[in-house]
Amino acid sequence: MKLYYLRMQGNREKMEGQNQCKKKLRVCVATCNRADYSKLAPIMFGIKSHPDEFELEVVVLGSHLIDDYGNTFRMIEQDDFDIGSKLHTIVRGEDEAAMVESVGLALVKLPDVLQRLRPDILVVHGDRFDALALATAAALMNIRILHLEGGEVSGTIDDSIRHAISKLAHYHACCTRRAEQHLIAMCEDHSRILLAGCPSYDKLLSTHHRDDHMDIIKSWLGDVKEHDYIVALQHPVTTDIQHSIKIYGLMLDALLSFKKRTLILFPNIDAGSKEMVRVMRKKGIEQNPNFRAVKHIPFEQFIQLVCHAGCMIGNSSCGVREAGAFGTPVINLGTRQTGRETGENVLHVRDADTHNKIYHALELQFGKRYPCSKIYGDGSAVPRILKFLRTIDLDEPLQKTFCFPPVKECISQDIDHILETQSALSVDLGGTNLRVAIVCMRGKIVNKYTKPNPKTFEARMELILEMCREAMQYAVHNNCRILGVGVSTGGRVNPQEGIVLHSTKLIQEWSSVDLRTPISDALHLPVWVDNDGNCAALAEKKFGHGKGVENFVTVITGTGIGGGIIHHNELVHGSTFCAAELGHIMVSLEGPECSCGSRGCIEAYASGMALQKEAKRLHDEDLLKVEGMDMKLSEPITAAHLINAAKLGNPKANAVLNKAATALGVGIINILHIVNPSLVILSGVLASYYQAPVQHTISERALFSVQSIKVVTSDLEEPALLGAASMVLDYETRRIY
Repeated sequence: MKLYYLRMQGNREKMEGQNQCKKKLRVCVATCNRADYSKLAPIMFGIKSHPDEFELEVVVLGSHLIDDYGNTFRMIEQDDFDIGSKLHTIVRGEDEAAMVESVGLALVKLPDVLQRLRPDILVVHGDRFDALALATAAALMNIRILHLEGGEVSGTIDDSIRHAISKLAHYHACCTRRAEQHLIAMCEDHSRILLAGCPSYDKLLSTHHRDDHMDIIKSWLGDVKEHDYIVALQHPVTTDIQHSIKIYGLMLDALLSFKKRTLILFPNIDAGSKEMVRVMRKKGIEQNPNFRAVKHIPFEQFIQLVCHAGCMIGNSSCGVREAGAFGTPVINLGTRQTGRETGENVLHVRDADTHNKIYHALELQFGKRYPCSKIYGDGSAVPRILKFLRTIDLDEPLQKTFCFPPVKECISQDIDHILETQSALSVDLGGTNLRVAIVCMRGKIVNKYTKPNPKTFEARMELILEMCREAMQYAVHNNCRILGVGVSTGGRVNPQEGIVLHSTKLIQEWSSVDLRTPISDALHLPVWVDNDGNCAALAEKKFGHGKGVENFVTVITGTGIGGGIIHHNELVHGSTFCAAELGHIMVSLEGPECSCGSRGCIEAYASGMALQKEAKRLHDEDLLKVEGMDMKLSEPITAAHLINAAKLGNPKANAVLNKAATALGVGIINILHIVNPSLVILSGVLASYYQAPVQHTISERALFSVQSIKVVTSDLEEPALLGAASMVLDYETRRIY
């Protein structure tokens, strides 16, 4: 026991010694202007109140040191902070070039200061160009950076600067949940992001109910009632200076017309401020008895003025942030705060051509009170930030890491990437609809467009090109590389020339038509054209049951009967491009008349049109409907009614379907005896119905050598589109691999 107590005492003494030797965190807070000091001051007070843990260094630069902007460094001294360095970094001119030169001047002066102070961490606020210089210098000098208010969106060049500082910073203290999510989306490490709230809220939420607020109001505005005055603060938008000046002038005109006592603050030092001040003086604002124009107001007094104002107008972040905590009505002018989270107290006036719109906004807002909003903080930001600072481990590697989402590596040489992005534009010219699709190398339809097929040649060609261009625009936005255009159409096609020789009756005015030339000329892509039956066979060969099969036949059972023959891995076209007209194989000398003008063709028995014709005949003879069959008087009679009637036991319908299935089976037996494929694939809407009867007919009537050949139904939903695409993809991939 004695040994145990001695060991415990030794451990306690060791820990106490470590605590005594623990190095204070040397924190440098850099402030550039009156606005950022209002956010940084609460943190500075918090750091100063813990001298055993932190050592505070203060660097002042920017407009703090300019007389025209109130020499606001004095309020830092009045707050009893020791300013370690004052850097004159502003190049006067108040234009874009002066801002750039100011950043450069700050970068020249900062290295000496940072090298002398050697802080463990530099605290930088917001989105000012001065802050960008601070973050750049510190990052290059391997000094850790804590960025305040990152991840917010305000709709101006400030966004770019703010996000650039966030990328340079090692740690983040943000104000809202949305800002936190933005930082995470920017690939910042979640473990280094603190959702703290706005530090200025710590002060304003605890002190805005001051008993002497009327004395403060009187000292700045004279004898005026509470909620009966306006606070105006408008800054230039550096990406659109002329518009800023215009809106500023209209705001002043509206305030002059509104005739309420107004406290107006000079704009900040951004490019365009000089022109805005010139507009203010031209309108005689400084001499107008209703106005009090000032360069600076201490933050504690300023929040009293905002809290008890009848309205705040302009584009200051104070209007959308701090004013919400008081329920003060705000009119936000222009685009400077676009994207910021706001309470219901903010009314936006994005643009105006006259001052009337702003005047009307003043009428709507002035004198109202709104519920207090705590979007930007709950008054406990500083304790959270101090606790966060205590957790910083100076022994951790300084090199910043980003949390990027997973991506495929080496995609330019990756076969999966090539298969996903290389695509074909596929066109299917049906009798009813015209369809265009983007089909990727794997056979996936990326996007599809469908419109009714026009009746005339000119309208049809115009619509094809219009839909193709729309699909190509989609492809560009989705990183799909279109290799060419494949066209599937009914009728007899010369694929070598891309010409439709003779079309079906379903597609009028579509004979001796050159499809390849106009489409290729318009879209600047290679074009392939073939018959829809051949395309269905090509689709099966590349994406379906025919994949890897050397010899097979595809039979389309739809409105008509068509198909394609693959022999020794090649599509059979024939000497006059009439091969595989499978629907017109004759199975009877005295059969029903076919659409081709002959009799006894498979199509005259087994096509959707033939079945529909028989269904109408039975319906007219009142022999179609059976018990349990639901038929509306107004609906047209189709093949589906015939099939439904057969399923419900209608003997007449059943006889028609058996005859159709037998005719199709006999036709397919003829194909088996002529080309001897190893597989038959039924495609189209009637395929699933015909599969079993056709297989049965083959087993009963075919030669023994072909009775074992399988008949399967296609799994492809869009064989015509996929087949048209395969013409493009097969040819192109032969050239690439």
